[in-house]
Amino acid sequence: MTGRAPKPRVHRVAARGFSRAAATYERSRPSYPPAAVDFVRRTFALHEGSRVVDLAAGTGKWTRELRARTPAKVLAIEPLPAMRREFRRAVPGVRVVAGTAEHLGLPDASVDLITVAQAFHWFDAARALRELHRVLRPGGGLALVWNVREQSSGWRRKVLELCQSYEDPSLPRRSWDRWRRAFRPDAGFSPLRVRYFHHRQRLTRELLVQRYLSVSYLAALPPARQAEFVARLRALLASHPGSRGRRTLVLPYTTEVFYVRSRGGSGPRRGRERSSPRTSTLPAGSRRRPLPIVI
Repeated sequence: MTGRAPKPRVHRVAARGFSRAAATYERSRPSYPPAAVDFVRRTFALHEGSRVVDLAAGTGKWTRELRARTPAKVLAIEPLPAMRREFRRAVPGVRVVAGTAEHLGLPDASVDLITVAQAFHWFDAARALRELHRVLRPGGGLALVWNVREQSSGWRRKVLELCQSYEDPSLPRRSWDRWRRAFRPDAGFSPLRVRYFHHRQRLTRELLVQRYLSVSYLAALPPARQAEFVARLRALLASHPGSRGRRTLVLPYTTEVFYVRSRGGSGPRRGRERSSPRTSTLPAGSRRRPLPIVI
């Protein structure tokens, strides 16, 4: 059974911004490091018979890596028509359908792994976890992936400050603890764990501007405000000693992979999963200070 649910809704800023910037998103957003995809493949022992759902797939940045580096059968789910159109152009051969995290439209216990890249913070986390738990088979996996821009110094810090001057502080962010708190002991999942990977994106100056215009709230700005932002960004890049005169600029990223397994029952299981040396186990509501990010 798939059950009945209210009409799915997407956050208004995400819907407006990502619909406007779908092509820009595809051109300018980075991919993901192969090591992160390989970690997910190994952790959840993906094979030819595995059924994987890439949820909120966008233009397929993470989906195409799954297809290239795992033998699993992948279905993409994406709520926004503009993103689905870009997905079909960019990732031919992988089916993409409409749906949201709170209403997947899939049978019970029908999926081995669900991945969510750059999107879980937009969800109604408690409702989403109930739906994901319903669709996952017992022992199935959930992997939440974020490319986090490292923007703590130099011109990158100045660009971050510029972006934040246009940001609505009430918008959901990966760096908030709210989504983590949904992983309660009674949510039906193992303790939340995380692994980190590093990579870089090398961009021309113009493509870097497009990269920032793919950010949801910047893409959603009225035309005049967006033109103002672009003018200020270009002026900053042209004048800052770290970016002035450079043909290409580099954005370093930390890729975070949070992962859990579905439990068959609704209550917590005794005992704790042990962490490997490079893995962190995070309690729900962890107060650990994250790296800065602009969604």
